[in-house]
Amino acid sequence: MKILLTGATGYIAQRLLPVLLEKGHEMICMVRERERFAGKYAATKNITVIEADLLAPESLANIPKDIDAAYYLVHSMSGKGEFSSLEEQCAENFIKAMENTNAQQVIYLSGIVNEEHLSKHLSSRKNVEEILASGKTPLTTLRAGIIVGSGSASFEIIRDLVEKLPVMIAPKWLYTKCQPIAIRNVVEFLSGVLLKEVTYNNHYDIYGPDILTYKQMLLGFAEVRKLKRHIFTVPVMTPRLSSYWLYFVTSTSYSLAKNLVESMKIDVVAKPNNLKDLLGINLIPYKTAIKIAFDKIEQNMVLSSWKDAVGRANYSKFFAKQIKVPQHGVFTDRKMTITDDPERAADRIFSIGGESGWYYADWLWSFRGFLDKLFGGVGLQRGRNNKALITAGESLDFWRVLYANRKEKRLLLYAEMKLPGEAWLEFKVKGNKVIQVATFRPLGIAGRLYWYSVLPFHYFIFNGMINKIAH
Repeated sequence: MKILLTGATGYIAQRLLPVLLEKGHEMICMVRERERFAGKYAATKNITVIEADLLAPESLANIPKDIDAAYYLVHSMSGKGEFSSLEEQCAENFIKAMENTNAQQVIYLSGIVNEEHLSKHLSSRKNVEEILASGKTPLTTLRAGIIVGSGSASFEIIRDLVEKLPVMIAPKWLYTKCQPIAIRNVVEFLSGVLLKEVTYNNHYDIYGPDILTYKQMLLGFAEVRKLKRHIFTVPVMTPRLSSYWLYFVTSTSYSLAKNLVESMKIDVVAKPNNLKDLLGINLIPYKTAIKIAFDKIEQNMVLSSWKDAVGRANYSKFFAKQIKVPQHGVFTDRKMTITDDPERAADRIFSIGGESGWYYADWLWSFRGFLDKLFGGVGLQRGRNNKALITAGESLDFWRVLYANRKEKRLLLYAEMKLPGEAWLEFKVKGNKVIQVATFRPLGIAGRLYWYSVLPFHYFIFNGMINKIAH
């Protein structure tokens, strides 16, 4: 079967794709920029990559007419601004495009929307479902609550809270009920309903076997990790304070934290159905899902992370425009040294960041990350997915990977921290030479003042870093 996969660079799609390939399907992966996707699957058979933007209807003509089904796995909750109107427009354009294909089914992953009063995020999810259902192509909607798996937003936020805070003073929404589901089960449901006619024009809540409060989820996570934690709730923490609490303690962005807090005030409990029996799926308990997630982390097998998403606000900046580092109107700091072991130097380059740190003056990198968070940036908490492997499109602390080629021994990063300008950091090994180049394109006088103010720190930080890489 020929299957269209939208949101192909996203967290869910990256987990679903290998499962569908293993079942022998031909995959059409729809992305906004080919460069973000090509690195991981360059040599994989049965994959065709098409470039299309759901907000640009003319680009949807790239979707093949002879597809059998399509997965709609896009959302905008982590972006800034009025995401609900963007989601509505995307859904309308998509369903019109489906009318020009042979697709027999659209599969949509939504949120559980059983309460009378919904958050802005869940209301938007429900609205998108109604738009998709209005099309001629039969729709199957799977509605999930909290998804638990290595790299998922929910898992990483809970992990940050539990592992960083022995004592938590938390808002009262910690008593809100939810029904978490393991990412493995989500993928089983998504792949299981594919072209199954009984599921056409139906919606199903998908859920795990445990109904828990957020407090129980935090304490359950602590139990699995063998950590003793104490949680006290207070009734006076406003949504804004709750959002800032999540933002500073965890790796989430403020916009995502704000939308999550709004959603966390509403019970997300599923309505039982027989879909798991129909598909032969065994539901995974919450604590077991956590153990599975940590098995993947410890084995360096995290396939995807919510942190790798590039928001629409940043999209206009990305790969096609930024992969070529500017040469004019910029400041550069170029370092070069000789290494006795080029392969080992390349290994260190491709292991940089995350738990490995930046090899020199890590406390200054941490301080820079704290300042970035203070001014609304992403900070250093995003880390990296894999300790040794990295591909274009992934996040790396407060950088985005633009280019990563181990054979060429070249790594190019683009800064996503708050800056009065734009910054690139490039590493490469040529022969026995290690070359490290920091490039900064200032924005006005503020950008120039920033560059000169950090120049003294660059001198010893960048010298120390390249020496650690080379030797």
